[in-house]
Amino acid sequence: MRIHIATDHAGFEMSKRLIQHLTDRGHECVDHGPTEYDAEDDYPAFCINAARAVVRDQRAGVEALGVVFGGSGNGEQMAANKVEGVRAALAWSLRTAELAREHNDANVVAVGARQHEEAEMLEIIDAFIATPFSGAERHARRIAQLAEYETTGGIAGHEIR
Repeated sequence: MRIHIATDHAGFEMSKRLIQHLTDRGHECVDHGPTEYDAEDDYPAFCINAARAVVRDQRAGVEALGVVFGGSGNGEQMAANKVEGVRAALAWSLRTAELAREHNDANVVAVGARQHEEAEMLEIIDAFIATPFSGAERHARRIAQLAEYETTGGIAGHEIR
């Protein structure tokens, strides 16, 4: 699977270890930055580029997911979710990572690099990547409603105020 990765200064060193970890497991990793440590860098462009690449690959039929992380993962998740077609989930445990995939078909996971020890962070990311979408009708329906709202500003049959 192709994994698009982005971070900021808070996750810079971890990104190198993550790429090696995922490559060792047979994944193709694409690093969207940063390319060098800068304590003043800004994560939005890195995360948006990774998220756009995930959507581009998925629409082209390439099996792809994204991993974005920084100090808390919150801002990185918000940046990724600005991209049409992205469903980025903040995962703080194995179960939240699994549920993000099983119920929400999340295509990007956000993790707080300063919130977890390295081993735990790798476990969370591995769980996200390994867990398939359940395909359950109720989950597919809800995901379709999110996509409809994202592109039209409404959800058929529901009042949006």
